[in-house]
Amino acid sequence: MKPARLWRLANANLSRELGALAVSAGGVALGIGCLVFFLALGRGVQRVVRDVFPVSARELEVVVPQVGVGSLFGEVRLDDATVARLRQVPGVAEAFPRLALRVPAVTRYNGLFFGREIRMGLEVVGVGISPDLIGGDARFPFVDAGEDKPIPVVVNRRLLEIYNKVFAPQRGLPTLTDSMLVGFQFPIELGRSYVAGKTLPGSYEASLRLAGFSDRAPLAGLSMPIETVRRINARFGQDSVGYSSVLLRAQRSEQVGEIASAVKRMGLDLDESERNRALQIGAAVELVTLALSLLAALITALAAVNIAQAFHAEVRERTREIGVMRAVGATRGDVATLILAEAAVTGICGGALGVALARLGGLLIDRVARNGLPQFPFKPDTFFDFRPSHVILGVVIAVAASLAGAFFPARAAAALDPARALSEG
Repeated sequence: MKPARLWRLANANLSRELGALAVSAGGVALGIGCLVFFLALGRGVQRVVRDVFPVSARELEVVVPQVGVGSLFGEVRLDDATVARLRQVPGVAEAFPRLALRVPAVTRYNGLFFGREIRMGLEVVGVGISPDLIGGDARFPFVDAGEDKPIPVVVNRRLLEIYNKVFAPQRGLPTLTDSMLVGFQFPIELGRSYVAGKTLPGSYEASLRLAGFSDRAPLAGLSMPIETVRRINARFGQDSVGYSSVLLRAQRSEQVGEIASAVKRMGLDLDESERNRALQIGAAVELVTLALSLLAALITALAAVNIAQAFHAEVRERTREIGVMRAVGATRGDVATLILAEAAVTGICGGALGVALARLGGLLIDRVARNGLPQFPFKPDTFFDFRPSHVILGVVIAVAASLAGAFFPARAAAALDPARALSEG
């Protein structure tokens, strides 16, 4: 039978059995809609997790072990010699030492702050980083300019998000952008602590100048040039030689495991707290997505069973018609192909409808979240990540489920004896 003739017959049969097949297509649409919806939701939540915990697959944070024989006797240190050894580890592309500000510091601001009068005092946590780590994120030279010059600082972009979504609304402060803040100067008093209630001998005042925002800056505190922190620590008699941590960047992500093993053989340790949090949350999201996807697959399987029942009933009703087709020259393959073609069209329609329902459901959830949920840090514009692959996967699974449901009815229709079918009809 020619394809054009086959299509006309299938189209006529579908029009005639529209009601029953619409129910079957609806079941497929429900299963596919749930599947695509949950897959897109899982992708979207994973993206939010990556935004909150941006962990690179190529980076490791090296620290001194908290408990160890070497550390107790002062044998394990993160100094320049150790950093040089870390750079020689096979697979290491770059090493960026970090030096914590080991003296207390506070900032106190009284005056206009972008149109609002504020009085604020905060404890400052500082860390020295290499200018190479932040690259071009600093709008001003990120170097130690000396005692009498403002100290350039870089802040993690996530701190600005926390300020705008939590701190500012609670205190009636203006919402800020990075372009508004770059170049802003504020005072700092080094050697003083509000929390401990003490002031160290030789404490002095300086000023900070916001040089930019960078995702590479540590989230906790203000990032200063490492030479500035070294100078301040030395002025107060604190350790200015031993680094607090070293960020290693591997040449390839596949080499991270070997680098980690080499680091531990050197008596050092790895700080993987943020990486572990990201991995644990990501694994939980994947597990929930898998469970919900299995539920959607079960719904689709039930839809396939419903399709099988619908086509079995259709074959029984069309026994005489099938007998006439066989009598005028249609082969067994023609009959089976006709039934499967009708099932494929049902699957395509159900799959397309399911994808549309999933997209519509995503838009609805995003609108409810946008208008009903309060503002919070890292609140995304959308919780979904719909991809073209989801559309293709949804339609393919819908067609496969429909064909699977119609397989045995198609075989039964092809096996009908023409003479018996005509006599029974």
